[in-house]
Amino acid sequence: MLSGIKVVSFCHFLQGPAGAQYLADMGADVIKVEPIDGAHERRWSGADVYVEGVSGFYLCANRNKRSIGVDLKSPEGKEVARRLIAEADVVMENFRPGVFAKLGFDDEALRAINPTLILASASGFGATGPMALKPGQDLLAQARSGLMSVTGTPDRGPTPVGAAVVDQHGGALLAMGILGALVRRLRSGKGTRVEASLINSAIDLQGEPLVNYFAGGKSREVLKREKNLATWFHAAPYGVYPATDGHVVISLCDSSVLAEALDSDGLREVADVDRYADRDEYARRLAQATAIFSVAELADRFDRHGIWWAPINHYDDLLADPQLSHAQVFRQVTVRGRTIYLVNHPNRYDGEVPALRCLALEIGEHTREILHELGYAEGEVQSLLASKAVVAASGIGTAVERKAS
Repeated sequence: MLSGIKVVSFCHFLQGPAGAQYLADMGADVIKVEPIDGAHERRWSGADVYVEGVSGFYLCANRNKRSIGVDLKSPEGKEVARRLIAEADVVMENFRPGVFAKLGFDDEALRAINPTLILASASGFGATGPMALKPGQDLLAQARSGLMSVTGTPDRGPTPVGAAVVDQHGGALLAMGILGALVRRLRSGKGTRVEASLINSAIDLQGEPLVNYFAGGKSREVLKREKNLATWFHAAPYGVYPATDGHVVISLCDSSVLAEALDSDGLREVADVDRYADRDEYARRLAQATAIFSVAELADRFDRHGIWWAPINHYDDLLADPQLSHAQVFRQVTVRGRTIYLVNHPNRYDGEVPALRCLALEIGEHTREILHELGYAEGEVQSLLASKAVVAASGIGTAVERKAS
């Protein structure tokens, strides 16, 4: 869908690379400009996971991008970057505010190179304001946005989400903004500055509870709730409940039907209570009712009565989940001889998962190819490599998609 759109990404960590990966999956030619010693995400990985030397962190957000290694502090490297920018539709960066400008690529310089360019920046707290220069990271945004406080309770304390949801959502919002800017340019010929930030991403994730909190004139006392309840603003039973061999979640449902499904006198006694005002008592009784059944037994009872519920899966369960398998949520890829699973692009287009066109395992894997496309002669390429203004992989990394049998 984005075939013919060229994106030059000066992004690292997760928010920026995730946004660029969404565009790359949709067909854009995304060129990842890395430092000559590689992007940060090549050198760090959660749980110290490396696949034959390739960081798991890198693998999660750099699919379908070509890699060029450039020293942006050298005159020759800056010239390579300028040539890339001159041919780009979109330039993405997520340096700390002001860093890209100090490298010689402020808005004025970029517009001089390419007047209709879409400039997309991702940051922690925005380009301006009292927090602009503070470090931006998912956990920090979860804290400052209030997300941790409402995921936890006053009694148990703040609780972080178990994934970098703010980074990932920030990447999606960044890609969404770029797509809107591309439509605007098609209609008017005008470029746009698109700005995304982790703090705004974290707030956006909480649209429903924030509106309810402020419009309802609530105080933090409302956050107190029984441990089984998932949120402060839903009525019971919305939450997590025990089984003999695991846990399930139960959504909003008819209290009489739920009591019948579990054949619970305790729930029948509270079927007519206000399930928001008396949510704690209701949740306690429901937990007692579910705790005597296995997950399979609860499944049978809930399905027969039309209860909205789900088992709580662990990561170990996901690869065997029939719906996830049907939806091709995961993709098998062989990296340097080892087969792993990657998470696929989340959307389907005309019923299809976007293809895996490339996965640059090496720093500068496509440097020579990209430089030739920019008009550099072979002798010039060799000169750039000799001066270390750019780096190129000595060979091509192997990342092969395994086709389902």
